[in-house]
Amino acid sequence: MAELKTKQTDASVEAFLNKVESEQKKADAFFLLDLFTEITKEEPKMWGGSIIGFGTMPLKYASGREIDWPIIAFSPRKQNFSIYLTCDISQYQKTLSKLGKYKTGKGCLYINKLSDIDMSVFENLIKESIKNETKH
Repeated sequence: MAELKTKQTDASVEAFLNKVESEQKKADAFFLLDLFTEITKEEPKMWGGSIIGFGTMPLKYASGREIDWPIIAFSPRKQNFSIYLTCDISQYQKTLSKLGKYKTGKGCLYINKLSDIDMSVFENLIKESIKNETKH
């Protein structure tokens, strides 16, 4: 079995965020850093080379393989922000319908910039996701 590339490292979160080229994306990323830290009460950690995670939980695949994974995380990608909320984001359709402009993957929320979304709805989504993930 291949070794997992996305695991917690000791790299500096601030140094990583300071390398973000777009000033707006960098400002949004630091805002997310503060918001996630405040909500989770967890110290942010780098996961792999580009994901900032908060807390850890066991993640079990259908195959039975289990890994450590952040309870919640984000990454300021070139195209958009990837927000890692849960294993199945479809359970939040009611909340997402009020969020604003976004796209989703199986467990990710993709946002171009924070001004595209309603921040109070986003905060509620974050809190709801953490509550659901930590009760497993």
